[in-house]
Amino acid sequence: MPEAPHICPTLVYRDAKAAITQLTEAFGFTATAVYEGEDGLVAHAELTYGNGTVMLGSRGTGSEFDRLMAGGGPVGVFVHVDDVDEHHARAVAHGVEIVMPPRDQDYGSRDYMARDAEGNIWSFGTYTPGPAE
Repeated sequence: MPEAPHICPTLVYRDAKAAITQLTEAFGFTATAVYEGEDGLVAHAELTYGNGTVMLGSRGTGSEFDRLMAGGGPVGVFVHVDDVDEHHARAVAHGVEIVMPPRDQDYGSRDYMARDAEGNIWSFGTYTPGPAE
């Protein structure tokens, strides 16, 4: 069994259910846990891609995290993918806004960037971050 990730970005969305749909259908994440409150809002969700995880929930739940993130703006998240062009084509097919088409970078990676429905920037590329030395 692979080791659990030590760092998990956590985002809040006005429409967390729509975010889960976009992230799974357009970007290939797998929803491994989705917990809703009695009000139907997503209290907590976990989506995986490879050995990485992103956690998310709905704005307006009244939780401490929700209150602290009230003024939070869009965030950027990088995800390693093996085939950037294939991943990009999937996102385009689902109508995702592409803010930078696939391109080769000076540091050896091939990347593209997309904006999700609530303004967060998702970067997908072949770069693999290494452990700190």
